[in-house]
Amino acid sequence: MSKSRLLRSLANSRSGVAMTEFALGAPFLLMAGLWGAEEANFALTTMKINQLAIHIADNASRIGDTSTLQDRKIYESDINEVIYGAQLQGGVGIDLYAFGRVFISSVQVDPAAGNQYIDWQRCRGAKPVGSSYGDANDNLGTAGIGPTGEEVLAMPDDAVIFVEINYTYQPLISHRFLGRPDIRSIASFTVRDDRDLTQIYQRDPASPDPVQSCSSYAGRMVVGSDGSISDGGSSSGSSSTTTSSGSSSTTTSSGGSSSTTSSGGSSTSTGGSSTTSGGSSTTSGGSSSSGGSSGGASSGGASSGGASGGGASSGGASSSGGRP
Repeated sequence: MSKSRLLRSLANSRSGVAMTEFALGAPFLLMAGLWGAEEANFALTTMKINQLAIHIADNASRIGDTSTLQDRKIYESDINEVIYGAQLQGGVGIDLYAFGRVFISSVQVDPAAGNQYIDWQRCRGAKPVGSSYGDANDNLGTAGIGPTGEEVLAMPDDAVIFVEINYTYQPLISHRFLGRPDIRSIASFTVRDDRDLTQIYQRDPASPDPVQSCSSYAGRMVVGSDGSISDGGSSSGSSSTTTSSGSSSTTTSSGGSSSTTSSGGSSTSTGGSSTTSGGSSTTSGGSSSSGGSSGGASSGGASSGGASGGGASSGGASSSGGRP
């Protein structure tokens, strides 16, 4: 068949029309579907952030010990639990403190001047932003706190918990559809019971709980089995090496965990656990153990040992974080 006849035959052919039309339309149809999925995910994420703001403000307005004889005291551990609860509520899909920042403010009335002011503020999140409504000890005047025309006020001898979240949206498919817009949400609740407004207490002053300072920018929280709080890989560590005759040791620390290895009674410790060989013993949960020619193991604070020699180590880590 000549080339001219082949071209005329192809021009007159009507087979494969549906396949051709689908091939031409499929990219546009796929693009529209993916765009719709991204829009739906953005709406869902916005709703979750709004719910988290309400969740935090509501819980922070309820915390404190229970007493019928005095005003309820609040503790740093109470605030830490509220912040950690929001991380669990948001889940790994949101990863609130890795991509956002939360500000918890206690708004009260200055008894001397009668103005509204922020008595204390706690923050958490790796996003390097500040609050849009004020910092600790800021004088808010008589207007209160919140968007213009929508401010909330605390009553004398009472407090309002005001929560602000600033979160960077994480695309489901690609940032080319919506980009990475900021999602902002606020919520406020009046403190439920008569609260001791003089200060935030420590349950054990000798071993104080971490304070979620607004001057630091820590990401997700990690809570150990003993209740200690550390940063989930948001901080970098340091390393050091020491060598002496007859033994060598190497220590490396990153993200709140540490590792130590030595020869002639070697030990390895990571995140509060330790292992010793040459008189082998294993320790977890921040406990220590020693061993000699016959090994031993301990867990949760128990220890066992052999006849001679060995090593001991203990671990644990904690850190405090920051706010949007």
